[in-house]
Amino acid sequence: MAENHRARIDFDRRFTVAEVPERLFGSFVEHLGRCVYTGIYEPGHPTADAGGLRRDVLDLVAELGPTMIRYPGGNFVSGYRWEDGTGPKADRPRRLDLAWGVTETNQFGLGEVIRFCRTVGVEPNMAVNLGTRGVQEALDLLEYANHPSGTHWSDLRRSHGDEEPYGIKLWCLGNEMDGPWQIGQRTATEYGRVADQTARAMRMIDPGLDLVACGSSSRAMPTFGEWEAEVLAQSYESVDYISAHAYYQPQDGDVASFMASAQDMELFIDGVIATADAVGAKLKSDKKIDISFDEWNVWYQSAPTGERPEPWAEAPRQLEDVYSAMDAVVFGSLMITLLRRSDRVTAACLAQLVNVIAPIMTEPGGPAWRQTTFFPFAEASKFGRGTVLAVNAEGPTFATAKFGEVAALHSVAVANEDGSVTVFAVNRDLEHPLTLTVDASSLGGFGEVTCSTLTDADPDAKNTLADPERVAPAVNGSVVVEGGTVSVELPAMSWNTIRFLP
Repeated sequence: MAENHRARIDFDRRFTVAEVPERLFGSFVEHLGRCVYTGIYEPGHPTADAGGLRRDVLDLVAELGPTMIRYPGGNFVSGYRWEDGTGPKADRPRRLDLAWGVTETNQFGLGEVIRFCRTVGVEPNMAVNLGTRGVQEALDLLEYANHPSGTHWSDLRRSHGDEEPYGIKLWCLGNEMDGPWQIGQRTATEYGRVADQTARAMRMIDPGLDLVACGSSSRAMPTFGEWEAEVLAQSYESVDYISAHAYYQPQDGDVASFMASAQDMELFIDGVIATADAVGAKLKSDKKIDISFDEWNVWYQSAPTGERPEPWAEAPRQLEDVYSAMDAVVFGSLMITLLRRSDRVTAACLAQLVNVIAPIMTEPGGPAWRQTTFFPFAEASKFGRGTVLAVNAEGPTFATAKFGEVAALHSVAVANEDGSVTVFAVNRDLEHPLTLTVDASSLGGFGEVTCSTLTDADPDAKNTLADPERVAPAVNGSVVVEGGTVSVELPAMSWNTIRFLP
């Protein structure tokens, strides 16, 4: 066994970063693969409720703890006619979905996703189609969803059985409009103008909306930075957020750089903030644009999973990555980054919720189970509410080809509303355990200290249909308390949740 390295952190309740935004723990449901059909929605499943929602999945979603669901895309939204998913199901049209090369049955639509959100107690986040559609269609959707009654679209909603407005407050103005893969791709100037026009018109119906303009589809896009600057130059005063999307996987066998993926996410956030603030300064505005990191995850894009679906199939298996213990640790490090930057990243969505690069997997007619990435998200959502504290950290580094020397310890501390403090800590070193010392003397006393750890001797260990509980957090019994100082052993390649109870 490799020799332990040593690291140390300290924090003080008086030195804070930000309140943790409620929307930071969002997720994402797109009409892609089996996310919807045989994912959250499967009439006829043994656990299905009267509306066709899988109750076994609802239970896991409640345990996962998302606070918001982004819908219906993603690439899907750029060709979507929202009206198709309303009214009697027998009358809903079948459409070709050009984004994913499948047939959309529209048996699950706007009313169904609102009922799903209400059932699990999360906020809906709706995306409007600015690819093949525009301002008027966005206004029609907003009127249908949010206006009480007395107009064509609001009364149509009521005739469909939903008398009360949906009350959707957060809206995405399109999706990844810089991408050449996107239906209706636009230049930054074109998109910035239509985003501004759509935002201003939507606010005529409801001035209290929160609106997200599309940022770059990734930091690797050749127009990154220039895109954000031009889009915000056109729409700065009419939107509240600029989006960011990022997915990570090992490149060319470079596992060390993969473990340090959060370094790229940090640089991405820095770049978007700098660009947005520069636009604001040029416009002499005292307004700050926040980041909606509304797509993030580990995604093995260069290793397609399963067979290529038949053209225009219905809800085929697509992008069903099966995550390893190592993936879960990288995922946890990304979650730590979002918490650390929650002063400006005030909304985020894990993409996606079920089956498609997701923390929850299902079998049609069969069981549902937790992927390895389920656990860091669930623990962060449960114990990461409150105030992010400024953390001072010191410790060893490890070498990466992409980012140079990187700290082995990646951590954040959150002062919880119940008086406890939670430290989320990842040991990113694949070889060396860490002896972590936490100086918590500034708390002026605390009760029991607990630690749970997710790791595995096999970095490639996965949870599967045949072995759904192979990887899970376990009690870490190495906690030692000496006065105001706590030490705990963090295994190599591990996600750790350390709780200081009041």
